[in-house]
Parts: sequence; structure tokens; C-alpha cells
Amino acid sequence: MILSFRDEYFFLSNFYPVEIKLDGIVYPNAETAFQAQKTLDVEERRKFSMLKNPVQAKRLGRKVKLRDDWEEVKLDIMTKIVSQKFLQHPHLIEMLLQTGDEELVEGNKWGDRFWGVCKGKGENHLGKILMKIRDAYKSI
Repeated sequence: MILSFRDEYFFLSNFYPVEIKLDGIVYPNAETAFQAQKTLDVEERRKFSMLKNPVQAKRLGRKVKLRDDWEEVKLDIMTKIVSQKFLQHPHLIEMLLQTGDEELVEGNKWGDRFWGVCKGKGENHLGKILMKIRDAYKSI
């Protein structure tokens, strides 16, 4: 079981510095791309593309006018972004496949129990998305 997306597994993190092109905009990492999708305003999204630091993107993501359907679409959006991360950077696919059949758990200390697991509790949606993508590449 991989319990943290740090060190040798940092490439699994949305904070990993690898560009992602989405809807004609290039973002410096998956977190920035994800936070930008919280708004439907293209100019607001472009502001995210200028942020190299994913922590800054998270902060800005809390300030944008949240799209009305956010709760309904956020899982699909995250799946799309993480899929694009690997599709656009094939060397990451190999690294993902090298995790074998290990359970991928986005363990954290900042209390995220939706995307990850904190203090043994959480839904681990990011880990589940990564494992789903890994399984898809295994079958190719």
C-alpha cells in the first residue's frame, strides 16, 4: 500500500510540476488545472495558468465564483485532469504502472477526507482515480 504521494511517489500528487493542457489553456500542474475548473469564466481560468505554486491556486480557487454544478461535476473533472496528466506525459504512465497492484492512498495531514485520507478516515477519491487509470493502462 502506498500511503502518501510524496518522495518517490510525488508524481502521483496533483502538485507534481508537470504541465497540463486543458481546453486550450496550459496549466503548470494538475492542481492548478483543477482549481481553474471551479469557474466557468475563461478569463478567471487563465489567471490560474499563471500560478506556478499549487498552494496559490488552491487559495484562488476558494475566491472564484463557484460554478453552480460544481458538486455534481468535480469528480468527473478531476478524472479528466488526472487522465490528461498521464496521457500528455507518457513517462508518467510507466511510473504509474510500476506501482503494480498497490493500493494508492492520498494520505494527508491537512484534513482532506474527500480526495484523500486523514487520520485513517477518508473517501480517497484521488487514489481511486489513479488506480482506475492504472488499471486502464494495464489492459492496453
